Amino acid sequence: MSSSRTSVLAMGAFAVGTSGYVVAGLLSALTAELSVSASAAAQLVTVFSLAYAIGSPVLSAASGRWERRRLLVAALAVTALGNALAALAPNYGLLLVARVVTAAGAAVFTPVASAVAAELAPPERRGRAVAVVFGGLTIALILGVPVGNLISLQVGYRGVFLLVALFALAAAVAVRMLLPTVSAPPAVPFIRRFDAARSPRVLVSLFVTVLAVLGTFAAYTFISPILAATAGLHGTIVSVLLFCYGIGGAIGNVVGGRAADRWGSRKPLMVVLAGAGLSLAVLPLVATSVPGAVIALFVWGLCGWAFNPPMQHGLIGLTPAAPALVLSLNASAIYLGAGLSGIAGGLVLTAGGPNLLPEFAAVLTVIALLAVFVGLRQRAGDVISQSDPGNTSASCPSVNLTR
Repeated sequence: MSSSRTSVLAMGAFAVGTSGYVVAGLLSALTAELSVSASAAAQLVTVFSLAYAIGSPVLSAASGRWERRRLLVAALAVTALGNALAALAPNYGLLLVARVVTAAGAAVFTPVASAVAAELAPPERRGRAVAVVFGGLTIALILGVPVGNLISLQVGYRGVFLLVALFALAAAVAVRMLLPTVSAPPAVPFIRRFDAARSPRVLVSLFVTVLAVLGTFAAYTFISPILAATAGLHGTIVSVLLFCYGIGGAIGNVVGGRAADRWGSRKPLMVVLAGAGLSLAVLPLVATSVPGAVIALFVWGLCGWAFNPPMQHGLIGLTPAAPALVLSLNASAIYLGAGLSGIAGGLVLTAGGPNLLPEFAAVLTVIALLAVFVGLRQRAGDVISQSDPGNTSASCPSVNLTR
């Protein structure tokens, strides 16, 4: 893929990533304008994430025969609609509904974009191709969340959702203009879309994804009260620290993709999970000042976001005949973890206070590390085929290089 076509997928990922993550930066504005608690505001993350987790395989099946570019444009249009509805929602209940609509668009876009990037890249660059798409998500953390926090101080959360809607529309136009047409993969019956889940190694991988994301977002969603408790930080400085976290995430995403291309998935996963667990465990001790918080959040972001490329690389290697299908299951696992984080994080926050959240997240991350160590050892017969074994090109889309 040319750089422009790769970049346009990352642009779309930025739009859907900001749609998903921006609530973490809007927590203060949401609690003030809606007169709800921080735990209640965090349920906007939960609703989005659970709708994504359920919607990804279902919508993937429903749209399985759509040409890929058309599908990506439609997904971004739905994302824009959901954000516009969030900006206009007069109360908390309708805002929850708007988040479900937004999740429907995101649930389609991310796995399809990842699969298109991976399938059009040579095997030795597959990890980096997936990292490009997830680069858009990390940029959403670098810019979308902290900038959303800053903008919300001036125009409220409604203005932020409206800006995200406009950007999603711009991304849809860019995809339509710059991405070539890509034919749909061969039709797969709905029930067979879950064949990959019969593999013990795929199941372990999905379990690891849920735990790793749950650990990350149980702390990240409540980062404002955590930083207020550890260092007495509020307002603009929190946006700066979120920016540092995002910078670490961007670097980690690139490093994770390159590490997957060089060493496969298991070793990089073990390293980054160990680093993430350690950084979370010491965060309440280190983030007691602005310099300490900068270091803690940067290292945490680097390790946490180095996780996605090797995990996706490994799953594609396990199911080379149907990468989009297993990536949609992994996308569900990602957002199931994120959705549960709002519930689990809210319970821990209420029961033990903000300082307990990073320790809770560290324990989950260590469990994920142990699952990788025990459950993802290389064994014979790991590759799963979901199509005719003799059809080695079953998942390779045909590409029209003209628009």
